[in-house]
Amino acid sequence: MKNLTKITEFILNGFSDHPHHLHFLFVVFFIIYILTVLINFLIIFFVFTDSHLHTPMYFFLGNLAFIDVSYSSVTAPRMLLDLVTKNHSISLPACTTQVFFFIYLASAELFLLSAMSYDRYIAICHPLHYKQIMSSTVCTQMASGVWVLGFLYSMVHTLFSLRLTYCGPNTIHNFFCDLPHLFQISCTDTFINIVVILIVGGSLGLGAFGITFIPYIRIFSTILKIRSNHGKLKAFSTCTSHLTVVFIFYGSIIFIYFVPTTSNLFIVNKVVSMTYALINPLLNPLIYSIRNKDLKEAVKRAMKNWLCVSYRSL
Repeated sequence: MKNLTKITEFILNGFSDHPHHLHFLFVVFFIIYILTVLINFLIIFFVFTDSHLHTPMYFFLGNLAFIDVSYSSVTAPRMLLDLVTKNHSISLPACTTQVFFFIYLASAELFLLSAMSYDRYIAICHPLHYKQIMSSTVCTQMASGVWVLGFLYSMVHTLFSLRLTYCGPNTIHNFFCDLPHLFQISCTDTFINIVVILIVGGSLGLGAFGITFIPYIRIFSTILKIRSNHGKLKAFSTCTSHLTVVFIFYGSIIFIYFVPTTSNLFIVNKVVSMTYALINPLLNPLIYSIRNKDLKEAVKRAMKNWLCVSYRSL
């Protein structure tokens, strides 16, 4: 048998197709990343400082904002560095670490969207018992479960990825590391890894999918029974934001992990990956805040308090 040289370093080749637009791309993605961090941290600030937002819905929204900031930060800083430097290499430990945190935060968001769907189900279908069912203790337990499940799920895949070896080529056709990219360049049989994904990922994914979408059958039937148009619109408005985020999230996941990546789809895969890793964390808070009166009122109260404090200090 031939001696195979094990590769311990990869080349992130995400922007090789646009060598003349790197500075422009840097400015665009830097602005997107800064806006993502600022807007999501503002939501977290308002959720935890404004007493009017101390409800289960906004508690979960605060967790979603933290997840968006975190998994955007897993990929964006490294991507921005690659745009302004000629060294696009990443070590195997750094790549594995990026894979772990990316899967951790993405799966945590998957489970959190399920928790938010259950919250909407209780709020609309059982409004009289909402405060008793969705108590602060229950919300904390649900959020803790989201983070623990995400950690365990990511740990399983990360540990199984350590059995993979790489002997060439070492080019990853994207701007960050993820399991599908490592499978493509591994010289180890990935059958076991794929089986783990199908069993563990399939069971948890189908469970989360069911918890996310099945309650909406009852939710929509309950909303249609509301007599007043104003009541229907108000109920629908609390669901449309969540459903929009859910469809964007699931659409990105399905394309990245279930559509086979070929040379003809490299560019499309990069665009979807960019949407999934960078654009979604910015879209999520915008979707929730554009038509959200409570958040708008919280901003007005904060501005009013700030102006009062500034006026008194003069």
